[in-house]
Amino acid sequence: QVQLVESGGGLVQAGGSLRLSCAATGRIFSNYAMGWFRQAPGKEREFVAAISRSGGSTYYADSVKGRFTISRDNAKNTVYLQMNSLKPEDTAVYYCAAGGSKLLATPTTAPGYNYWGQGTQVTVSS
Repeated sequence: QVQLVESGGGLVQAGGSLRLSCAATGRIFSNYAMGWFRQAPGKEREFVAAISRSGGSTYYADSVKGRFTISRDNAKNTVYLQMNSLKPEDTAVYYCAAGGSKLLATPTTAPGYNYWGQGTQVTVSS
């Protein structure tokens, strides 16, 4: 089992920045790819960003490319999401997830992840 706890959400004005953190406990953190997803009210959960086990590869949704940066610190068992130039449409609950497999090392869809955090709210005001 892997337990994930997100933090860093909050209310920010459009154009501002936030840094989300996700701390993992349980099994060996570096064995898992990590992803960030978000879900806005009335919408399905969507992929935001993912990072490989070593941190050497990263993937982003087109909607956040160039504004968000995913990173990880395997020594601290933590994954981060730096969010810059935030827009009102970024408003959502943000979830981190741990997963990956031999067939798909760094998934970009939710079914590829086995463990999920409880989420943290990000609200961007216009």
